[in-house]
Amino acid sequence: MESRFEQLILKLQGQSGDSDIFSELVDMMMRSRKVGRPPRGQPLTGIYKEICDRIRQQLTQLLRDCLEKGRLEPDPAWGYQLRTQATQTALTDPLLKGLALEAQSQPNPSPPRQHALLQLVEAIRACGRLARPHRAKFSPSFYPLLYEEAVNRTLVYVCQKIDTYDPNRGQAQKFMNWVNFRLDRMVIECRRQFSDRDTQELPNLNDLERLSQPEPQSSLAQDVRDYIAADPEGLFKSTHIRKRPDASFQTIALARFADQSWDEISAQLDIKIPTLSSFFQRCCDKFSDQFQQLL
Repeated sequence: MESRFEQLILKLQGQSGDSDIFSELVDMMMRSRKVGRPPRGQPLTGIYKEICDRIRQQLTQLLRDCLEKGRLEPDPAWGYQLRTQATQTALTDPLLKGLALEAQSQPNPSPPRQHALLQLVEAIRACGRLARPHRAKFSPSFYPLLYEEAVNRTLVYVCQKIDTYDPNRGQAQKFMNWVNFRLDRMVIECRRQFSDRDTQELPNLNDLERLSQPEPQSSLAQDVRDYIAADPEGLFKSTHIRKRPDASFQTIALARFADQSWDEISAQLDIKIPTLSSFFQRCCDKFSDQFQQLL
């Protein structure tokens, strides 16, 4: 059965770009955006509207170009990539600064500040300007895990220290320079914490996990775990590594909640750790809207 996205693309191809169909397609693609969303129950205003309008403008232009060149594809994955490209182009430094200043302007703690910070984190990931410092110093098997940990810690730092951000300071006064300066330091810090041995290969992950004992799960963490286990829409179980239905997001996430290491999960599923980690992170990004509903 064709999805609505596929139906609209096919109609556009057959009706020479009908304006109503085109508008419906843009509206549908914009509804699932992660950035440029207002706080729940609030109208779309301010920096969130500005970002939304810029993404819509970029997406509209990309779709028109594809239509004129006969490159429309009735594939939802293609549509996702096109919106990702539009989002990346739209998220200029002034808009990232705007989100940072919006977070600073809200009381701490407060739901508006939390929303602004969540939007800022999504925007940092989506803008395509996160640096990859010190990449040449590490093996391809080690760097992705080290880098993802450093990125996560950098984003936590951004949320915790947003009030220290000064838009008038630093080289060229660019927001991402502030973020990437911290990321550079986090890569080195994570490397030191992971192992004090003189090696560039992936250390034993059981050793890594002993460096930081897990804290008791919060009620929110338990809610997320219960939600993944219940899987009311069947999404978490049906999303799995290609040709491996036993390696679903649900299986991997519940294993992590049970304090199983990546080493253990890799052995159980007979899948390499970088593959597991990359798949898990993509799923977390994909299902972020569902998880945010639990906040």
